[in-house]
Amino acid sequence: MTKKIVGVLTIGQSPRTDVTPFIQSIMGADVTIIESGGLDSLTDETIHSVLPDDTDTTYISRMRNGQSVKIGKSKLLPLLQKELTELESKTDITLMLCTGDFPTLRTTQPIIYPDQVLNEMVSAISSSCSLGLIIPLEEQREKLLAKWNQQGLKLFTEVASPYEKSDIAGAALALQEQGASLIVLDCMGYGEEHKLEAVKSSGLPVILPRTLVAQVLSEFVSE
Repeated sequence: MTKKIVGVLTIGQSPRTDVTPFIQSIMGADVTIIESGGLDSLTDETIHSVLPDDTDTTYISRMRNGQSVKIGKSKLLPLLQKELTELESKTDITLMLCTGDFPTLRTTQPIIYPDQVLNEMVSAISSSCSLGLIIPLEEQREKLLAKWNQQGLKLFTEVASPYEKSDIAGAALALQEQGASLIVLDCMGYGEEHKLEAVKSSGLPVILPRTLVAQVLSEFVSE
């Protein structure tokens, strides 16, 4: 059996010690993971160069030192493309470690975009469900609602960051009280502990993106 090589591309800095070990556990020991990050070339002194301005789409991700950083999408894309091109020269498939959309990235190998997997799964479950989103940042609310609203869903949103102490349980309960029938933790930074908090608080099914895409990736690399 040929050993598969999987690329994991974060929009922050690698290694993502908070996510990649979980993905490796799903993949198994026969799969090699190579990590790369859009901000790997930046230092503490130069990180300000990717901070978002008022007109940019804002993302948030994790730095190598464990701290979080806000990122402007327009400033991220050239850095991300460079890392992706280098990563694809060493791997069979790449997992984008972000639920944002990146239609302008040029690829030469298969790539899994979590936002596309999430959207298709929610649509397959029910096109008429009331969807509750837990998102990391208040400034992401408008654009994420616009993205999900393309499916014609009834939407509710609460903010609770996976990268700092926040009230995941309270956000999930608020979504349940507003009428949500399904919750999506809309960021790859959310972990199993966040899902458990949300399920226990709301009593609703909760979709965790990292679990979902890891299973999809596992299907691709299995023989």
